[in-house]
Amino acid sequence: MSDFTLTLIKLAFLAVLWLFVIAAVGVIRADLFGSKAATKAATRAAQPPRPPKAGRPQMAAAPPPPSRRGAQGGAPSKLVVVQGERAGTVIDLTGVPITIGRANDATLVVTDDYASSRHARLYAQDGQWIVEDLGSTNGTYLGRTKVTRPMPVPPGVPVRIGKTVIELRK
Repeated sequence: MSDFTLTLIKLAFLAVLWLFVIAAVGVIRADLFGSKAATKAATRAAQPPRPPKAGRPQMAAAPPPPSRRGAQGGAPSKLVVVQGERAGTVIDLTGVPITIGRANDATLVVTDDYASSRHARLYAQDGQWIVEDLGSTNGTYLGRTKVTRPMPVPPGVPVRIGKTVIELRK
């Protein structure tokens, strides 16, 4: 082979190596500081609800927070960690969104190698609790289904985040 061909091969190999390094840094950055999806979700949650558009029928007033209805046998009143390092932890559901992840500012901090810093979020909407994956690397599972969009969480159905399993209970 000519010197020119060898130089081109070396440069191509170097370019591929740098692309790999840049991709790895991007994944690490997203895990440490959160992804764009997590930032957008947090921004949407902080904004007040939009008024209904003209021509659409008005919906009834939102039901009371789940904690009030829990005593009546309706919605769940607590979140329980069933498996994982934090097993036995109980969080009362008060209608405030619950963030789950390795970040210190998360409501439920899990020290699981398979959890992202801002992994998932549980929030109350229309009288039920919704789980949303915040762009995690390894995914969030509701039962055996991977959460790809916000999904309602029935009481007693396990939500798995890495090795940690949580359930909503009455």
